[in-house]
Amino acid sequence: MSISFDSHAEPVAVMRLGRSVTIDQAAQLLNLSRRTIYYRIRDGRLQTIRTIGGSQRVLVESLYSLGFRPQAFSASASAATFAVRSPRG
Repeated sequence: MSISFDSHAEPVAVMRLGRSVTIDQAAQLLNLSRRTIYYRIRDGRLQTIRTIGGSQRVLVESLYSLGFRPQAFSASASAATFAVRSPRG
């Protein structure tokens, strides 16, 4: 399953969801701030694991309980949209 997210109006990056995501990825997927993600973890609304290196990651299955739903994106070239920029002058 793949999803897309756009952080700062840059080209859209494609991310494959595994068993867990980083704190930043969870924030983007849920459209929340990093601080809110940490509050949800503290409140027990998001479950996490620790990596061998000590990083905290959010379990994808706990994202679903907060309303995350992956979106389907068309692979068709006809579905692509392009922004028109005014010429520099």
